[in-house]
Amino acid sequence: MELYQLRYLLAVAEAQNFTRAAERLSVTQPALSQQIINLEKELGRKLFHRLGRKAVLTEAGMVFIERARRILFEADNATKELQDDPALERRINVGAIPTVAPYLLPELILRCRSAHPNLQIEVREDFRSQLVRGVLEGDLDLAIAAQPVTNPQVAVEPLLTEPLLLAVSRDHPLAAKPRVHAADLAGETFVILGSSSSLAEQVQNFCGDHKLTPHVGFRCAQIATVKALVAVGAGISILPRGTRASDDSGLVYRDLADATPSRDLVIIRHLQRYQSRGSMAFIRLLHSTAAALLLP
Repeated sequence: MELYQLRYLLAVAEAQNFTRAAERLSVTQPALSQQIINLEKELGRKLFHRLGRKAVLTEAGMVFIERARRILFEADNATKELQDDPALERRINVGAIPTVAPYLLPELILRCRSAHPNLQIEVREDFRSQLVRGVLEGDLDLAIAAQPVTNPQVAVEPLLTEPLLLAVSRDHPLAAKPRVHAADLAGETFVILGSSSSLAEQVQNFCGDHKLTPHVGFRCAQIATVKALVAVGAGISILPRGTRASDDSGLVYRDLADATPSRDLVIIRHLQRYQSRGSMAFIRLLHSTAAALLLP
């Protein structure tokens, strides 16, 4: 039994098709099929039902594939551990949700370059569900996301609790109130991110907790668009404190007097993946600087 045969097995199981799996692996379809047949002969069990163009794992295949995943994972970890020489150039892949990435990562990467000049960092900005998937599939070494993260295959490490602030235009009546309460938001038009964003979920939960039924007038893809619409009086929003910027001249931010909405930011990693020295160095720097960057 060879490791490449196990990789072929996983590729076919994920694609549920021999041809697509072969394309993904950059091998010919006959060669891939022959190796799966060889593996089945060695094990004495059929691993796939061949249903026309579709390949579906048999019961034996479902049992064996979990072992195959663990074998490949350990082999990859062993290789990374042996190659993890601090004197060599190292690269890590970091993910972050869109409401964190532009406000945290640029300065953090700048500091990391100064402290760890041999560490190469590649960044992916994406929604929480896609970041979890990237961590699980090995495309990301770690990711920064907002709770809840419930997948049992990832390790969740607390980073910080970030307050959420009410954002209104300078001409909005709420901007002149010395104290703003959650009940004051009733009847207001909200400007929020799209439903794929964890921040939109948190805003909806906050409104539900305070028995508010928000009228969502605008759903946006970026915080910058949310701010622009709020600044011209199109509505109000609830934004993380770390998204405030020096050029937010048209906006007024307020803490709510009777509520303390917040979000918990966490670092997610694969439970079983070997963490390189580069990853651990980045995480240490992340912990030491995140509060200063997101809670000015």
